[in-house]
Amino acid sequence: MKIESVQQQDQIEFEYEGRPVRLPLVRGTEDEVAVDIGRLRSETGLITLDPGYGNSGACKSAITFIDGERGILRYRGYPIEQLAEKSSFLEVAWLLLFGELPRRAELDQFAEDVTRHTMLNENFGRFFGALPKDAHPMPVCAAAVGALATFYQDPEDEQKWKDSAIRLLAKMPTIAAYSFKHFQGQPFIYPQNDLDYPSNFLYMMFATPCEEYVVDPVLSRALDLLLILHADHEQNCSTSTVRLVGSSMVNLFAAISSGIKALWGPSHGGANQEVIEMLERIRHEDGSAERFITRAKDKKDTTRLMGFGHRVYKSYDPRATILKRACGEVLGRLGRTNELLDIALKLEEVALSDDYFISRKLYPNVDFYSGVIYQAMGIPVNMFTVLFAMGRLPGWIAQWMEMRRDPDFRIGRPRQLYVGPTERDFVSIEKR
Repeated sequence: MKIESVQQQDQIEFEYEGRPVRLPLVRGTEDEVAVDIGRLRSETGLITLDPGYGNSGACKSAITFIDGERGILRYRGYPIEQLAEKSSFLEVAWLLLFGELPRRAELDQFAEDVTRHTMLNENFGRFFGALPKDAHPMPVCAAAVGALATFYQDPEDEQKWKDSAIRLLAKMPTIAAYSFKHFQGQPFIYPQNDLDYPSNFLYMMFATPCEEYVVDPVLSRALDLLLILHADHEQNCSTSTVRLVGSSMVNLFAAISSGIKALWGPSHGGANQEVIEMLERIRHEDGSAERFITRAKDKKDTTRLMGFGHRVYKSYDPRATILKRACGEVLGRLGRTNELLDIALKLEEVALSDDYFISRKLYPNVDFYSGVIYQAMGIPVNMFTVLFAMGRLPGWIAQWMEMRRDPDFRIGRPRQLYVGPTERDFVSIEKR
């Protein structure tokens, strides 16, 4: 077998078993170039092997652009820095779902529609009551979102997709807060229609029937910022799960439920919890960031520096830059000090002056600071990933809608390279 490649203007050509093979090149709007291998197997019998899909594009998408080398993240073309400073989560949700920033009347109507759908059917009380009291909130949320499909079973069309998107955005904070209340053994708190999106969630999380609870606007804005930063992140594990499950034409609720389950894994959404656990460990030991960094570099030591490095970003995660600043602002405006933030800042300072981390392009990612903010807000560790899911929800929905509208839409069916036994005859159990 001889394989040689010659790149032409609109195709790549190589020779396989004496025959020329030409595959088209596809160029994105940000000048990214992909080889379209759609005809590869039919023309050559070959497939590609790419464990982890790090070099494979599963779709064309107009939602999110990431340049990991330059630390760029944009939603529908808008830099994440501008959206974080000037926008709100519901405005960003509209942008992701419909492709453009909303006009004032559109945003007001969207917010009103979301507010009017925040309540859950009363039968959900029995649903939560059937689950173990110590159930982790993430599988509770995944089960509850999946159960929404039993309440909304109308045939799907474009209008039903929009209705389902609004219901999910509206009910996810209620489901998330109820999952926490169930874990705590506290009564469920109904949503309040006079509160905005993040404030409503915080109210349902922390209020009780025993006393009045007023949502701190500083915390509400901090939560809104965190939701914006998590709203979408291209074809990651959970988003790809939503697309793959959704490709069977299952309804939106079931597809989103699968994404929540994928996000639950410690290698994906659970990383910020691991950062907090690491910072707590440093505090309980000796508080020395320098000694912890030394152990993390030792190949014989099992110590790991969590919250550094990213599968995509090979420079500073732009979301981490925003959250680093937000940490100081939130804690400062609340009049609090936070020993974990002090340790985190020292860890970053030491690591980014060390050739070991610089040469490996290991910079803080979004998880490094998000957990510190969540903790300062009083969010328990087992709810960190639930808030991640709340933020990622509009991105999942937008990706699902984009997939269903794609003229090239087809059910996902990856290939494999078989490495098991070749054909062999069955042996009866008496002769084995």
